[in-house]
Amino acid sequence: MAINKNALYTILLIVIAAAPFVFPNYGVQLATLWLFIIVAMTWDMTGGQMGYNSLGNIFFYGTGMYVAAVIAIGLVYDVGEYTSAFGGGRYDFTDAQYFTGFVLGVIGAGIFCAISAFIIGYVTFGLRGPYFAIGTLGVAIAAGELVSNWDWVGGGQGITLPVYPGNLDDGKVFIYFAFAITGVVLFIFLNYLYKTRFGAAMNAIRDDEEKAEAMGIHTMRYKLISWALSAFFIGVAGGISAFQIISFEPLESAYQTINLGIFMVVCVLLGGKGTLWGPIIGAILFQLFKEVTWNYFLGWQWVALGALIIVTVVYFQDGLMGYLRTVRPEWFGQTVEEKSDDAAGEAAR
Repeated sequence: MAINKNALYTILLIVIAAAPFVFPNYGVQLATLWLFIIVAMTWDMTGGQMGYNSLGNIFFYGTGMYVAAVIAIGLVYDVGEYTSAFGGGRYDFTDAQYFTGFVLGVIGAGIFCAISAFIIGYVTFGLRGPYFAIGTLGVAIAAGELVSNWDWVGGGQGITLPVYPGNLDDGKVFIYFAFAITGVVLFIFLNYLYKTRFGAAMNAIRDDEEKAEAMGIHTMRYKLISWALSAFFIGVAGGISAFQIISFEPLESAYQTINLGIFMVVCVLLGGKGTLWGPIIGAILFQLFKEVTWNYFLGWQWVALGALIIVTVVYFQDGLMGYLRTVRPEWFGQTVEEKSDDAAGEAAR
C-alpha cells in the first residue's frame, strides 16, 4: 500500500513539535539527536552524494561555535577582556542582548564557515581519495591547536557564553527547536537539491570525475559550492551547540575529531551513503545505540562502538537503506517481475 508523503511529513512534523513536551526529561538527548541528524546529512552531501569522504567537517562545527560566541559577546563587550582569565568583573546580558546575539551569532557562524569552505576547498579538493580525507583531518586538528593557543578567544581554557535568560527547562526546549528547525530546513533543501541538475552533477563527480569533466561539468565549482553549503549548515549547528554547552574549550568540545568528527561518519555508514533518508535513520539508530551503551555499559562503550562500525562495514556496506533496497525493493517503488516456471526453464535452455 502506497504511503501518502504529505500525510507522512505532517505526522513527522507533529512528532517533532511534540517531542520535547512529551519527553521533557530527555531534552538534551533529543537536541543531540538533531545535532547528529544535521551533521550526518551535511557530511553525506560531499561524502555520499559526491564521493569525497571528509574527516575534517568537524572544523566547521568548532569554528561555528567560536564565531557564534565571538559575535554574541562582541555585540556587548570587548571579547579580549571578556575571555581574559585575569580580567575579573561581572558581565551581564539582557534578554534582548542574549537573543540578538544568538540569532546573529548562529547566522554569522554559518556564513563564516561557508566562506572558509571555499577558501580551504581550493587546496584540499586538489587531493582525492584517502589523501583528501587526511588533508581535511589535518585542517581540523591544526585549527584546534591554533585556537587553543589564541588568548583572545580564551586559549586552552575555552570560552563561556551567557546562560539562557529564564527557566532552564525552557532553555532546553529553545535549543531543541533551534536544532529541529535547522534540521527540517536542511532536509527540505536537500530534498530539492538532489533532484536538480546540481544534484546530478554531484553524483556524476562521485561516479567518475574524469568523465564528468570531459562532459563539460565544472567539477571544481560544484565541489566548492557543495562543501560551502555543507559547511554553512554544520556551522549553524556549531553555533547552536555553543549556546547549548555554554562553556566550551577547543580540543574536547569544539574541534572534537575523535568524538563528533567520527560519529557523523558512522551515522551515514549505518544508514546508507548517498541517500536522503539514510543519514537520518543512521543518526537515530546511532543515538539510541550510544545512549544505551553509554548508560548501561560504562567502560565498554567504545568497544561497543568499534564493534558497531566493524559489523556495519563488513555486513552492511551500503547501510540499512541499501540492505532494505535489496531485500524489499517494493518499498522504494521498484518492481521485480517473477518468472514463471515455464519461462525460467525456457531461459535456462
